[in-house]
Amino acid sequence: MSGKICMGIVSALLLAAPLAAADWTQFRGPNGSGVSDATGLPVEMGPETNLVWRTEVPPGHSSPVLVKDRIFLTAFEEDILLTLAFERSSGKVLWRREAPRPRQEKVDNRNTPASPSPVTDGKSVFVFFPDFGLLAYDLDGKELWRLPLGPFHNVYGMGASPILIDGKVVLVCDQNLDSFVVAVDKASGAVAWKTPRSEATSGHSTPVLYTTPEGEVQVVVPGSFLLTAYSATTGKKVWWVRGLSFEMKSTPVIQDGLLFVNGYGSPMNQPGEQVEVPTWKDFLAEGDANENGVVDKRELPEEPLSSWFGFVDLDGSGKLEAHEWEYLRAALASLNGMLAIRLGGKGDMTEGAVVWQYRRNVPQLPSPLVYDDVLYMINDGGIATSFRPASGEVIRQGRVEGALGQYYASPVAADGKVFLLSRDGKLAVLKPDGSLEVLAVNDLGESCYATPAIADGRIYVRTEKALYCFGKQPRA
Repeated sequence: MSGKICMGIVSALLLAAPLAAADWTQFRGPNGSGVSDATGLPVEMGPETNLVWRTEVPPGHSSPVLVKDRIFLTAFEEDILLTLAFERSSGKVLWRREAPRPRQEKVDNRNTPASPSPVTDGKSVFVFFPDFGLLAYDLDGKELWRLPLGPFHNVYGMGASPILIDGKVVLVCDQNLDSFVVAVDKASGAVAWKTPRSEATSGHSTPVLYTTPEGEVQVVVPGSFLLTAYSATTGKKVWWVRGLSFEMKSTPVIQDGLLFVNGYGSPMNQPGEQVEVPTWKDFLAEGDANENGVVDKRELPEEPLSSWFGFVDLDGSGKLEAHEWEYLRAALASLNGMLAIRLGGKGDMTEGAVVWQYRRNVPQLPSPLVYDDVLYMINDGGIATSFRPASGEVIRQGRVEGALGQYYASPVAADGKVFLLSRDGKLAVLKPDGSLEVLAVNDLGESCYATPAIADGRIYVRTEKALYCFGKQPRA
């Protein structure tokens, strides 16, 4: 065999090979699982303990993604939207690129204009800014294409991150009206397919991928009331399961044919706390004081419905029409919960698909984690719960000792350790047995919203001020 042929075969194999196990290429790593196969991770971390490097970064809540010798983040400085690339070994800023910003949409105080995380295939990096749309760069910062999207109308601002599948960038855009999921050719930025999600409002969940026993890849999306699977090839809606909260923010995780997802709407969505809302016809008959056929805010009872007006006035008209009233009724009828759902099927799979459900201390923002056959969730108030994934049996529930407070970042795990990061910057390291036993609590002293990344014996933590790299030994 000639040298040229041999080199050609080797090159082809390298191009076809998957990304290295040491990479963390999207929000929460491999398929959004939050789990890495990295080893040698430290337990104790701080400014003088196992710190490899620290680099100051502008604000933003996007999580770091890693590939090859690069780390990528998005951020903002005053009115400027930024994509940043760092050298993985040193934290040195390699390049920064400014995105267009034709508008500035209002976001919740827990959100920012740079909350969605990048995604990378090892050749390019793809970013989504709700104030513009999608952009693609090569690893050296050369812009490859841009695709304007929006404007968006989401009561909290947009939050879902893009993912990659079969040469396409897939992005879920759930908002008050006209929600959709879109797939874009990663080489050109051309839209491959776009599917409306008429039932979805104000969602923030990043989707995950499910491969059927027949080999079909599906994009599985939590959204208002429904978990929905779409064909990754065509965007066609394949199957769905009812019973989710009216508002979904978490990224699901998959193990052994089951999907685990948590959804929390409000305290009024707890069992026993729900309020029965009259039908549209009945309310108009009693409450339409000016008899104009719509509901003005002043016509709603002071409590508990008046506080919901801004959430269900989907078109921002200042009046509720019949379809918005029905959305209010459905939203208040939905329940908070952690659900275990059997994957697959065709059409409405609700009957029999929900294997178990749990309704107490459910997170609104943090996503679940399955590690060493234990399911973890930690709610926004800092109450952690561990389960047996197959049965839903609770192993332990309680607050994380030494790391009390609020939690917005999602848990991650590797090397026989579970990592929980509080908003106050307390990085707790837990045993992986579901006992919630704390091995160490590391105080970074800075606010944290972003989910950490783990790769190659390192854990990368973004705070409100900096990007940290912690590890036991200098990286080779």
